[in-house]
Amino acid sequence: MKVVFSRYAKQELDDAVRFYELQHPGLGKQLRREVKDAAKRIAAFPQAWSRESLNARKCTLHRFPYKLLYSIEGEVILIVAVAHLHRRPGYWVDRTT
Repeated sequence: MKVVFSRYAKQELDDAVRFYELQHPGLGKQLRREVKDAAKRIAAFPQAWSRESLNARKCTLHRFPYKLLYSIEGEVILIVAVAHLHRRPGYWVDRTT
């Protein structure tokens, strides 16, 4: 399946990468790589992760405190948020309707 990031998810990922790069050079690149790997796993097994809401599933990253929230739209997986695990829970819900 094809994976597409919403413009909001792209912005969240870019912001997180910039933050981690400021903390330690190269760490932001590692986050981006982990997100890419998680997106590949989601594409291969879209139903494997638990539901976060009626229209969204979540895939938690291993090394960073983030989760990818996504919906399955026919043959496309739409990543609606790259959400930090400890900030503003549920802020992304309106993106899945």
